[in-house]
Amino acid sequence: MNTTEHTSNFPVAQHVAADFSSGPQECLSFCLGGEEYGIDILKVQEIRGYEQPTRMAGTPDFVKGVLNLRGVIVPILDLRLKFGMPNPSYDALTVTVILALSQRVVGVVVDSVSDVVELTPEQVKRVPEFSGYVDSTCITGIGTLEQAGRERMLILLNIEKLMGSSDMGLGGTSLQ
Repeated sequence: MNTTEHTSNFPVAQHVAADFSSGPQECLSFCLGGEEYGIDILKVQEIRGYEQPTRMAGTPDFVKGVLNLRGVIVPILDLRLKFGMPNPSYDALTVTVILALSQRVVGVVVDSVSDVVELTPEQVKRVPEFSGYVDSTCITGIGTLEQAGRERMLILLNIEKLMGSSDMGLGGTSLQ
């Protein structure tokens, strides 16, 4: 256990996104299995309604396939399946978020997109270390917002790190 000031029995991760230390940051919020997540809006290229991608043989279940996006073949990953959420449905709210990452363009399927929120460094809390479907090093913090008299929490993802992890099956090469 570290010596950082806290009252829980959980160790506290020592990393909070460097992006938040310099001032407010805008995040795209989206839902996965009833939880809200946030990613840096600057990583988002576009948001599209879900369309069935072309399946690729020999890929994990969470890799839905590829789409031809204006001449660029884009791998499509279903984050709901990757995070172990049972029985995802594909309906009118299901969207594919196309991400422009440093080494690749990739699409992620989510239940729905909520909105774009601006978070200040004071609104981003450190995340306790834990084991789960998402490596806690890919979570940069927990964003807290007060809206309509209730607290709203966003699990903030380092989408570059998450998409770059070896278990995502994207490899280290550019897909552009």
